[in-house]
Amino acid sequence: MPVSGLTERYWKLIELYGNKVVMNPKAHKEPHFILKDEDNRVTGNSGCNHFFGTYELKPGNRIRFSQIGVTRMACTESMDTEQSLLKVFKMTDHYAINGDTLVLSKTRMAPLARFVAIDKK
Repeated sequence: MPVSGLTERYWKLIELYGNKVVMNPKAHKEPHFILKDEDNRVTGNSGCNHFFGTYELKPGNRIRFSQIGVTRMACTESMDTEQSLLKVFKMTDHYAINGDTLVLSKTRMAPLARFVAIDKK
């Protein structure tokens, strides 16, 4: 069930656990993800490695990520961000979207991660 404004968008990571994320100039790619309508697939990059998996949307802005797989390149300059971002996908059970801003959280906890939609044309 696609949600308008949520799926098929490039969501760039801007905040993790309340801390602003600054793109490391040595990082291979900026951390981001896209929720694909087809087969409820999630794809993205953690700043070093590509990740992929599935997601499920439920009523009440609930979301669950599963079967997350990751490529295994070594990137010493972005591993902390990568590990934290992948942990967010394991913990997340709720999302909030306001225009071009998306927040992933765990119920009754502070936001885990904040993203901004980037128009990639």
